[in-house]
Amino acid sequence: MNKTAIKNFSIWARNKLIDDIRYHAGLLGVTEDGIKDPLPQSTKDTEFYDIGTGTPYSISGEAVRQREKLAEVIRAKARETGYPTAYKYVVEEVAYTWFNRLIAIRFMEVNDYLPSHIRVLSSDSGKMEPDLVTAPFSSDLTFSPQEEQTVMRLKQDNEIDALFRMLFIKQCNALNDLLPGLFEKTADYTELLLSVSVVDTDGVVYHLIHDIEEKDFNVSTLDENGNPTGQVEIIGWLYQYWNTEPKDAVFGRPSGQKIRKEEVPAATQLFTPDWIVRYMVENSLGRLWVEGHPNEDLKANWKYYLEEAQQEESVQDKLAEIRKEYAALNPEDIRCIDPCMGSGHILCYLFDVLMQIYESQGWPQRDAAQSILKNNLYGLDIDKRAYQLAYFAVMMKARQYDRRILTRGIQPNVYAICESNEIDDKVVEYFVNGDATLKAAMDSILAEMRDAKEYGSLIQVTLVDFSALYRRFEEIDEDVSLYRELAFNQLFPLVRVAESLAQKYQVVATNPPYMGGSGMNAKLSNFVKKAYTDSKSDLSTAFMEQTLSLCTPKGYMTMINIPVWMFLSSYEKLREKMICNNTFVCMVHPGRGIFGSDFGTTTFVIGKAHIENYAGQYQRLFKKQGEVESIDERELRFFEGKGKYTAKQSNFSKIPGSPVAYWIGEKALLAFAVGKCLGEFAQPKAGLATGNNDVFERFWFEVIWNQIGFGYVSTEETLNRKHKWFPCNSGGEFRKWSFNNELVVDWYNDGQSIKALRNSSGKLAARPQNTKYYFKEGLTWNKLSASRFAVKYKAPGFIYDDTSRSLFLDNKEDLWYLLGLLCSSVTFSYLTALNPTMSFTNGDIERIPCLFCDEMKEQVGCLVEQNVAISKSDWDSFETSWDFQ
Repeated sequence: MNKTAIKNFSIWARNKLIDDIRYHAGLLGVTEDGIKDPLPQSTKDTEFYDIGTGTPYSISGEAVRQREKLAEVIRAKARETGYPTAYKYVVEEVAYTWFNRLIAIRFMEVNDYLPSHIRVLSSDSGKMEPDLVTAPFSSDLTFSPQEEQTVMRLKQDNEIDALFRMLFIKQCNALNDLLPGLFEKTADYTELLLSVSVVDTDGVVYHLIHDIEEKDFNVSTLDENGNPTGQVEIIGWLYQYWNTEPKDAVFGRPSGQKIRKEEVPAATQLFTPDWIVRYMVENSLGRLWVEGHPNEDLKANWKYYLEEAQQEESVQDKLAEIRKEYAALNPEDIRCIDPCMGSGHILCYLFDVLMQIYESQGWPQRDAAQSILKNNLYGLDIDKRAYQLAYFAVMMKARQYDRRILTRGIQPNVYAICESNEIDDKVVEYFVNGDATLKAAMDSILAEMRDAKEYGSLIQVTLVDFSALYRRFEEIDEDVSLYRELAFNQLFPLVRVAESLAQKYQVVATNPPYMGGSGMNAKLSNFVKKAYTDSKSDLSTAFMEQTLSLCTPKGYMTMINIPVWMFLSSYEKLREKMICNNTFVCMVHPGRGIFGSDFGTTTFVIGKAHIENYAGQYQRLFKKQGEVESIDERELRFFEGKGKYTAKQSNFSKIPGSPVAYWIGEKALLAFAVGKCLGEFAQPKAGLATGNNDVFERFWFEVIWNQIGFGYVSTEETLNRKHKWFPCNSGGEFRKWSFNNELVVDWYNDGQSIKALRNSSGKLAARPQNTKYYFKEGLTWNKLSASRFAVKYKAPGFIYDDTSRSLFLDNKEDLWYLLGLLCSSVTFSYLTALNPTMSFTNGDIERIPCLFCDEMKEQVGCLVEQNVAISKSDWDSFETSWDFQ
């Protein structure tokens, strides 16, 4: 699969469609500057708009009503967001609607899934004119006499593009009966703004046909491992690449600007590589089934399945109890959900594995496909566009196994999340019809689903009597009341989504959205802080709690996520809760490079039930922290069996902060039991944050020498002195033992200027922290490092800024010994377990285990003192040292 070609096409097609739609809307007097009124000479049947060229443009009949609907939708949206944003949002929505349909029809024609078996965008013979345009009456489309005349006239006048647009819209509307979740009726402004061409060699249709190889859409195409490369994978990549520029725009904005509700999908969604999806599904759904129904033939199909590690006898007994429950399951009993389904990649592989399970139980593929749609698969997404693609992908997967599935009227349990904000009270009153049970159920759903498009699947929904609600929908199905249609349009989707969030699942598998707290708007931030106190720092970690809550008591949760939850102190309570209540079954730790160089990743399977002393399997697929390799290189390392570990999660609790340091051995853990943590006898401290180092810090040779104050041992000594500048420890290059003494900081009159600095909002910009430790003797290190951990002797007389965290000892006699320990590879090994992010915070340093050997203290201290002297002498041999001789 040529992902470069797919990416280039998606980005280009987005801009092309948007530009064409903006131009066409402009012809109708709808621009980013406003909506123009008809010109004075307009008649009742025809409206004219000044398009800025002096040439009028006319529309009539249905087009007039469609144009009015366009204006109505933009104005309604503008009341919420303002006009320019509303205009932009509607234009992009129309562009993506047609992009979705073009991609879907291209997929269906390549795989011969169209009911008429006639190509719509291309030709079997390779000519530019699509087969549907060449022989429109040979298709299964129904034409009125007037439409037949129009077709004949357009063909006679050689108006190929106009004929194509007419036929394309008819084909989309005809597919509404078969795939209503994607091909909604388009007889509105969306249809009015369609302007694609099949003649233009610089048009979207031409590039779609010629830029992306047909085999990438074909479900029968296999990769070198025998896996299908078509179907959902290309749909997912097209969707992600479409969002490339919107994502870049969101993250390219000034710091502190919050992400709006409409921007969340583009900003947070990332497509999951195929092999990681297979790992997740095979070790969750696959494991659940074969543990209750042993089947070596099934496991032979699963290349990423991991056999159970050797377990203690007590663990084996507990596993045997759980497997009895698995053995009682029939294929149709297993419910699986992806609550952040995106374009449906995970759902489709869940479908494949479910199909294998059904077949192993003797089910025909046709019957199994129908049962999977009805009973097994569920999916939710906050983004309607993603829902449409996921819906389409799942239906095409079913079509792969059942040729007639599109005509059976079976719809998958995948939904776009909707909210209760705009629901009319009268519609609810009509629906509940005075029934107290129905009213209580609807009141609960309406309250919990308010602002649901802000929170997505993080909403926690109470289980109510959904069967009673569905019976009421059946009762009103033939009703002639004015409110019947409103009840089905407004309440029915809400009930389906609420039920999906309220029920439990044997398997929950997802790639959650990624958004830190700094990007959340106030409403989302407050919701997450209240509902997910232990994982509130990122949406992705909040979803760890939510997905576990969606599991049945013996179910599995699996996801790919950023690994911050494994180590950072802000997730300590989350880790402790999971270690005590759940079971870490297996984990693949790819590191950076799966979603780009800025993302670290980890993929894991967690059992909802807790099994004491369970030995989980872990695999580390990167050679060193921070390296970036391709997805294929990580997959190859997985198959080569490199970086494998077996660890009991109870060992994680033996380390302060409970990091998921699966590679730590028993001997290394022993140090935490018999030694002392550094924080028990030393205090790591944050230093001076000036607010503007360019103003307040200088090289010593940039200031007047006699204004530098050397030799002070406290801040009190500096008061009312003539000196403005004072020696400062500040970051610098990787260096052990002694500091490169070259910087000074403005601390005149106890930091008067720094303390007075304010930012553009009028707030104090600086943070002079822990000032009583300024000028004190201690140890210092760079808070951030691109390589390793280096500690330096902090001589008396120095202030230190926040890039050079510093440590002060209760007993100064231990200073040289401790410096030797902290500069050792042993300490760095522990730090990579405590927090392998190369950000060495105070909390990480406090947890380093220390063992003091009195017999060696003098010898170690002597060697360390020599190292400091050698390092200082080396620095002083350069002219940039103020002690250069």
